[in-house]
Amino acid sequence: MISLEFIDVEALDAKFLDVKEWIRDFVVTYGKHVGELYYYFCSDEYLYNMNVELLGHDFYTDIITFPLNECESILSAEFHISIDRIKDNAINFNRSFEDELHRVMAHGVLHLIGFDDLTEDDEKEMRKQEDFCLSIRHK
Repeated sequence: MISLEFIDVEALDAKFLDVKEWIRDFVVTYGKHVGELYYYFCSDEYLYNMNVELLGHDFYTDIITFPLNECESILSAEFHISIDRIKDNAINFNRSFEDELHRVMAHGVLHLIGFDDLTEDDEKEMRKQEDFCLSIRHK
């Protein structure tokens, strides 16, 4: 099950949210399966406060991922995504809003699969995997 909800921001146009099949498709390419994935879209301030209160991180971010199980083959998590960050990053990285949104949605799932972005090498690999996921979206 994949759920998409809006907390303190306006709902996005349906064309941006036609992603459930795509997510299942790319998850399977990694030998995994979708369990329960909850995407919560929110504002910068909402996610910032969550980042400070729950994680002790005093900075803005585009996504926070909370795994809901420890099963390596069935992925379940909550993803909290700042629509404000998506908009800003799309401009800053010269991408469309849709591509940046989908990149971040894939990014959270990639963390569950085992990819990280803490080092420069990890970050390069994460970008490569995000691009791979986006290539499946654009088929």
